[in-house]
Amino acid sequence: MPPPPLTPSDGTDRLTEVEAYYDRVPRATATAESHGPFTLFVADEDSGFGFYARPTLGGTAGFTPDDVTAVLATQRSRDLPRAIEWVDEVTPDLLPAARAAGHEPHRYPLLVLAGDADVEPDPRARVLAPAEPHLALAVGAVHAGFTGTDDVQRGDPGSRPRLMEQGDLVVVASFEGGRLRGAGSASPRGAVAELMGIAVPPGHRHRGHGTAITRSLVAACRERGVATVFLTAGSDAAADIYRRIGFVDVATACILTVDD
Repeated sequence: MPPPPLTPSDGTDRLTEVEAYYDRVPRATATAESHGPFTLFVADEDSGFGFYARPTLGGTAGFTPDDVTAVLATQRSRDLPRAIEWVDEVTPDLLPAARAAGHEPHRYPLLVLAGDADVEPDPRARVLAPAEPHLALAVGAVHAGFTGTDDVQRGDPGSRPRLMEQGDLVVVASFEGGRLRGAGSASPRGAVAELMGIAVPPGHRHRGHGTAITRSLVAACRERGVATVFLTAGSDAAADIYRRIGFVDVATACILTVDD
């Protein structure tokens, strides 16, 4: 049975929660700086994360092409990732400003798990401990999954163990025959958590590992008292997988990245 749709009021409330969450999460491993109508998040050294600029939470200023050009130039001058992220329905004037500045952002489905969706953990996927060796392999598996290779190299966990110890990060990996096949994470903050970086290397796809990781992440977040679980799907095909679990479309996430 498909999940019940969120009502308009539910959708608005969820987006308010999501916006506050987006402003809060990077601050655990980054410095927040004001740049015009944007907040620029600058990752701490050796954090293992790369951040972006976002519309300032609660800001009322509109966005112009010059604003977009200026913040991207600041990121470039400081050797930071040239990236801006936002929710289209929350900041509708940023997309035309970005396009007028000569950039075409990627647009992705933003989905929230229906509150009454029954999601049980999958026994193939489990929560990793901060100090276990599988964490470095999970980092490598996610990187391999997103770059489309089966050559999984152990990755640098960066600040992940500390965040896991604090309860600010949950990492789940899926196994088959005792071997790690994919991983993903979530960052609980109070009653809200985003599922992120769910990836399986190409040679292990279509065996249910992505679904197993997602289900076990949801269960782990709910065990920690999270009421609102959301994610951004990398494609409509990926979104269909999440919809079958119980996620519902509520908005469109925009991600603008500029490569030199």
